[in-house]
Amino acid sequence: MKILLTGAAGFIGSHTARALLEQGDTVIGIDSLNEYYSPVWKQENLDDLANYSEFTFYKQDIRDLAGMQEIMDMSGTIDAIVHLAARAGVRPSIAEPLLYQDVNVRGSLHMLELARQYKVPQFVFASSSSVYGNQAKVPFSETDPCNQPISPYAATKKATEELAHTYAHLHGFNTIGLRFFTVYGPAGRPDMAPYLFTEAILSETAINKFGDGSTKRDYTYIDDIVAGVVASTRLERPFEIINLGNNTPISLNEFISTLEKITSKTMRINQHEIPPGDVQQTYADVSKAAELLGFEPRTPFDQGLEKFVNWYKAHRL
Repeated sequence: MKILLTGAAGFIGSHTARALLEQGDTVIGIDSLNEYYSPVWKQENLDDLANYSEFTFYKQDIRDLAGMQEIMDMSGTIDAIVHLAARAGVRPSIAEPLLYQDVNVRGSLHMLELARQYKVPQFVFASSSSVYGNQAKVPFSETDPCNQPISPYAATKKATEELAHTYAHLHGFNTIGLRFFTVYGPAGRPDMAPYLFTEAILSETAINKFGDGSTKRDYTYIDDIVAGVVASTRLERPFEIINLGNNTPISLNEFISTLEKITSKTMRINQHEIPPGDVQQTYADVSKAAELLGFEPRTPFDQGLEKFVNWYKAHRL
């Protein structure tokens, strides 16, 4: 297949691009290389992908519809769009809600419009577990109501799901939305707990711990997420929303103790209240992903975190 992949220089995007290329697909990568985190690190991801002859990269912002149309015109027939580009993070979205709306909603609408204009038969896009909000019922199922997001980021992801449903209904291309649950692993984002906590414990500086440590996240290793994304490029369904998670929530306290065991160090902690917008827990029901995608999370948290720590020691120390 020939696949247009947005967010190709990012964490999930670069891993996805590599997996698609390894199975023989052609990948046209799009990324604006913004400064949410180091563009140098994003360029390192692209440098690795440059070794594949079937990879082409364009530095382009998805908010520039005319620029994206030029790329589509140059690229010929596209078999699938995998749309992973977004402004990520709950807490930054509270500080910059207009930016998050502009990139995540308007940018996604541009990608849907390109799928319509260029008759792309397959559209896969990234949503988030944050759309579930603070509901008490677990595990989170795709049939649960998701009408009360508690952060601008979550609201933009829910808005994208609704727009995608509209386009699928009106224009008839296969549309698959993937709700990611706290993805981590090598080359992971530096604003997320695995990176921040590993950096702190190895440098013997303090972390900011929010709450009493009982909050839980369904940490999902990058290879498992990518397997689900790749399978989605071949799923012929009019419209589906699918959870991709590990189905095993880990408390913050358990996270810290696991990291201490891996590194043989003790975490230094600055205690804080839980900030607005943070949810108490995430917990993915992945039965639908198993049925439709053959999805099966294979990486236990302790093994995945050890892999990340080893990567961090090799590439960031």
